[in-house]
Amino acid sequence: MSRKPSQSFRAKRRRTEAASTSAASSSTLVFGVADLITPPEATPISSFVDRVSSDGRTMQRESVPVQPPSPLKTARLAHPSASVSTPPIIDADTADESRYHMLPSDDDGEPPILPLPRLPNPKRFEPADKSMNRWMHLLRDIYLVQLLRRDGCADASSSDCPRCSIPGRQPQFRCRECAGGLLLCGACCKDAHAEHPLHVIEEWNGIFFATTFLKKIGFRLQLGHPPGETCGRPQHGHKDFVVVHDNGIHVVDVDFCGCDCATRAEPYIQLLHAGWYPSTDERPQTAVTFIALDRFHLLTLQAKITAYNFYTVLERLTDNTGIKPPDRYQVFLRVARQYRHLLMLKRAGRGHDPSGVWGTASGELAVVCPVCPDPSVNLPEGWENAPAEDRFLYIMFIALDACFRLKRRMISSEFKDPGLGTGWAYVMENAPYRHYLLTVTDQKEMSTCSGLAALDYANTKFSRGYSTTGVGMGVCARHEFVQRNGVGDLQKGERFANMDYVFGSILRHLNARLRKIVSYDIVCQWWKYLMERMKNLPPLVRITLILELFRFVIPKMHIHAHTLDCQVKFSLNLVPGSGQTDGEGIERPWANIGAIASSTRVSGPGARHDALDDHWGFWNWLKFIGLPTILRRRLDAARKEARSQREAFEAFTVQQAERVPAWKQMVQDFEADSSKKNPYEIKITGMTELEVRLQFAKEEEEEAKKGGTSLHEVSPSGFVAAGLELEDQQRRVRVQAELKKAGTTAQQINMKAMRAKLNRGINRFRKLQATYTPAAIQALARRSSSSDELAEDVPLMMPSSLAAAEREAGCLRGVVEVEKSLREAQARTALPRLRNQLHIKSRLLLYKKNNARHQGMNTRSRTIVARNESKIRLHSEKYQMAWHALLRLADGDASRVGWRQLMKEDIRCMQDAEQVSRNAEKRRRATQRRVDRENEMREDGLLPPLSYDDDDDEMVTRGGENMREISWIWTMAETAGTEEELEDALRIEWSKAWARTRRWTEEVRLLEEEWRRLPISYAHREKTWIARAVAVPTSEIPAAEAEGMIAYATKQAQLYRALAERAETTRTEVKLARGKKRATWQASWDPVITMDDVGEEDGEEEAGSAGSEDEEDAERGDIESDEELLMGGEVDDD
Repeated sequence: MSRKPSQSFRAKRRRTEAASTSAASSSTLVFGVADLITPPEATPISSFVDRVSSDGRTMQRESVPVQPPSPLKTARLAHPSASVSTPPIIDADTADESRYHMLPSDDDGEPPILPLPRLPNPKRFEPADKSMNRWMHLLRDIYLVQLLRRDGCADASSSDCPRCSIPGRQPQFRCRECAGGLLLCGACCKDAHAEHPLHVIEEWNGIFFATTFLKKIGFRLQLGHPPGETCGRPQHGHKDFVVVHDNGIHVVDVDFCGCDCATRAEPYIQLLHAGWYPSTDERPQTAVTFIALDRFHLLTLQAKITAYNFYTVLERLTDNTGIKPPDRYQVFLRVARQYRHLLMLKRAGRGHDPSGVWGTASGELAVVCPVCPDPSVNLPEGWENAPAEDRFLYIMFIALDACFRLKRRMISSEFKDPGLGTGWAYVMENAPYRHYLLTVTDQKEMSTCSGLAALDYANTKFSRGYSTTGVGMGVCARHEFVQRNGVGDLQKGERFANMDYVFGSILRHLNARLRKIVSYDIVCQWWKYLMERMKNLPPLVRITLILELFRFVIPKMHIHAHTLDCQVKFSLNLVPGSGQTDGEGIERPWANIGAIASSTRVSGPGARHDALDDHWGFWNWLKFIGLPTILRRRLDAARKEARSQREAFEAFTVQQAERVPAWKQMVQDFEADSSKKNPYEIKITGMTELEVRLQFAKEEEEEAKKGGTSLHEVSPSGFVAAGLELEDQQRRVRVQAELKKAGTTAQQINMKAMRAKLNRGINRFRKLQATYTPAAIQALARRSSSSDELAEDVPLMMPSSLAAAEREAGCLRGVVEVEKSLREAQARTALPRLRNQLHIKSRLLLYKKNNARHQGMNTRSRTIVARNESKIRLHSEKYQMAWHALLRLADGDASRVGWRQLMKEDIRCMQDAEQVSRNAEKRRRATQRRVDRENEMREDGLLPPLSYDDDDDEMVTRGGENMREISWIWTMAETAGTEEELEDALRIEWSKAWARTRRWTEEVRLLEEEWRRLPISYAHREKTWIARAVAVPTSEIPAAEAEGMIAYATKQAQLYRALAERAETTRTEVKLARGKKRATWQASWDPVITMDDVGEEDGEEEAGSAGSEDEEDAERGDIESDEELLMGGEVDDD
């Protein structure tokens, strides 16, 4: 039967079916393997075109391939191997099938998406820098020849001087810095450099140019007169007068003015007038130009270049062939130190004050934060009487910390090297501080909180050979400004005495009526007896604390090293009025200042303090001018996040409407009185591990008092506790090994050191086993172990690992009971912690799915998801190992264990009924789409018919597994089937969600208040400088000095006016998409300002929040910690 090409495939299928059902005929369809495997779209489709021949007598048919209409199908045809992809397979742990397997870094619970084929990208083969590529291939030789050409005379004439054209004056001198490259005679060269005495010249010797100095051709610089004018009575300077400039070190002939007139100045003053800083005031022999000092000052502040490296560069610029110029390095150090100190005095207005330099008050040279609350500058009238809901707007946030990199060796002394302005900026007054520390005896500050490494430094020998072992410092926690007199040296670790003095020194500059939130990484120990210690401080810094105005917290990242109790009591996430302050801002100045640690380590005490003051002043100034951008970015992100948190919280509240009033009241009661029940605390019924250990230790102590003998200095409970700690270390090493192997963490993991530490602990434990469990030693001797066995795989042979007969005969009496009690405590503690981490996992995955955009945020999200997975693994394995130990101690009878077995499938997040239904509906739709597609393929004859025997129960089974009910870990407290723990979990989650919503709302209001303060603070500084300009005594001082003072004050006033205008532009400008450029800002400031104009304030306008959605997703600039990024500032950890 012939068929027309235009008939459809379904027509062919219907004819085939009709033929198969006819009794008179039959047909057979034969399928090959390729027909079943190849997708339909991979089959090539051809059409035909009939063309008339050239003679017009015949028709010629040509076959024309038809491209698929879909670009995706076109790509699959081009890359058939990429059309099918296999999802990654996670290897199962054959040793323990119930062990929890950590998710891959990109697994968020969603089904894998098949990757699309990659089409060739022509830009892959293009160079990133086209100009560099062109230069490399076409222009490199040309540039090289032109460089060589400059070593000759080039276009300059070597026969006639182009300036004077006097016969006989052969041009042979060329200036390296003047434009044009002309060859001049000696006289013209001297005349041309009357205003440029420090240019580098070269002399043509007929073959090449040799570097020389103007002095060699008879050039003398006359000071005290205009350029080119000579003095009637010149006073010659030193014959080898050296000038350090930014282009090298020069030897210059200098003449000072010796005119007998009233305006004649001393030689060192004449040098200062010329812009040269003299080395001394008595017959100076060396000077450093202001240009060189400014260049070095900015390089050392920004690039942290040392004075030695800078001076060495100048030596190389002078002569790089090994001939050293005159050595003036020590002079340069002294001059540079004096110059930067003078700049601090000048910028603080001390040159305009009648009391002069010695009238400088403590902390007056510091750059102060313009948006922190200051009642005398930027707070409204009656701020102290603000209603309760607005009081948090007037909180001062302070962060304290210590840095042990900024050491100083025992070099010099304060008598030999006093500071130029110690106590005038950031470093505290040294004399009273040292005197106070001498009165403090050696203190033993033992920590009751785990993980406090800072206290481990105190009272140790690591201070040997150092006069200073570090510095303690305080900053404003929200904006990272180093506080006035907020830096003090440490002599023997981070002792409380040092930090108490630093804290008191900061508080004396703050208004006593301000509420304060103090962040410190060891605040849980430090604040306990703070009031008593503050009363013993010297009168200069003695402060009476009103605890109602203070709240002590721990930074958000450091808090994870503390106990669970500390994580609840001192968490910034739970403190009303804290907004999204993370308390970690003090770590950033340490990163900035650490680069000068090596140079200040060998400095004298005065030089070191001056350098630290200078660098922290630069740090504060960068923060000062960058605040508008920071505030705008934070406010945009905070408004967006506040809306998101509010919507999620309202949805949660609707679901738990019946419970919310009681939960809300509990939170409010706790915030009003911390002795009330804590709504955020994880409830652990029964005794914890620590409580069980303390109980056994107390019983053993009482037994010893009664005269009982001890077999070893380590008690039986200490022996079992040591074994359990080693077991915990093994779990952690296994997890770290998996993280390192999978590459899911950016942390540098030193497995060799961790395993070495674990092996040492195991060796010590074996000695204890010989005393308490000799049967374990015998069991280990019978065991054959390989030489490459890893430390985390070595069996510890706890009493529960032995057979019943071995425990009876080979274990000290009472050891088994101790392990059983501690194992029960392990199970009791691990279960709620496991639930807590699963809660966090659900929120992390939800946040990653809904908010993580672009590579940076996804990478950061995956890192924290992997870290949380490791904690789930640790807690689940701890429970499982405790359960198996209890099972062995119960001789295999699970009914006597008292705890349910935790299987791998039980470790899953809690989902409410709505979420389960939503997921089930999503799976149902996906399954239906698959079934419909398979049916269409069967109708098209691409799959064999479905027989009646092939009941696809797989879908039903798989759907039932995915739609399983809540795991028993959420509904069971020990062996009782109660919903009490589920109720607690919901209460904790709701309380934290409410706290997150309030913190983000507070953050928005705090940022808006800081925006209000910023222009007011700028205007206050502008007004201050205008007042200084007006107060210049023009009739009492020389006109030139008065003019300079007025000019500088007016320039500073204009600076703050310009900063205010730029800040307003930043606040109100429309948010542009990424990659867009803004118009260049131009200052519009009238230098003639009246005092009445200073107090005017521009009205506030609502900041524009327009912008593309892509930009909003990309901009999360306020995020400074992992917790804020993924949890809105809330992460529970142990």
